[in-house]
Amino acid sequence: MSGNVSSATLWNAMDEYFVERLLPADPVLETVLAESAKAGLPAISVSAAQGQMLHLFARMVGARRILEIGTLGGYSTVFLARALPADGKVVTLEADAHHGEVARANFARAGISGKVDLRIGRAIDTLPLLEAEGPFDFIFIDADKPSNPDYLTWALRLSRSGTVIVCDNVVREGRVMDAQSADAAVVGVRRMLDLAGADPRLVATAVQTVGAKGYDGFALLLVE
Repeated sequence: MSGNVSSATLWNAMDEYFVERLLPADPVLETVLAESAKAGLPAISVSAAQGQMLHLFARMVGARRILEIGTLGGYSTVFLARALPADGKVVTLEADAHHGEVARANFARAGISGKVDLRIGRAIDTLPLLEAEGPFDFIFIDADKPSNPDYLTWALRLSRSGTVIVCDNVVREGRVMDAQSADAAVVGVRRMLDLAGADPRLVATAVQTVGAKGYDGFALLLVE
């Protein structure tokens, strides 16, 4: 590859290289993305490599009950549902009714409707209703970033010892380092990271990522 190739081009090419070699071609997942785009949903789903990472994490912890905060078109939900045993369940929360309608159709296409419980409504209103249904073994936070501190607080209430929590988009092209930022998303991520680092119940790290989704990263948290 040429020495003057842009970083973004190189990142995308590496993502494609890994996906071609490590992830089998999957017409179902390709259709989920295509139908989401056709329905006008924003192109902010996780990448294929990131979706497979979530799938592997869920399998590594032997997850039977998964909570996803932020459904969009259900692309990441498919990866998570496929990690579950036959009697497993993903509870996924989506604020936008149109997004939820698209996701339901995608779940049917993927053959996972029986493993998914989609709840429509603001997650901050829906999460308190889940206390009687917890704990969850694996929690993926990927919704509106200003609410990340609240989502982490609820994730901890819905966890047990050994629960793994993944929070997406915590780098934001490095902007999260700016303590003076007025960007509500940056402020929300910073507050969430501060809470995670100060909570004795959590063992935590964050990993920077580059690829098809640009320069970002995720926080990985283990509940003690």
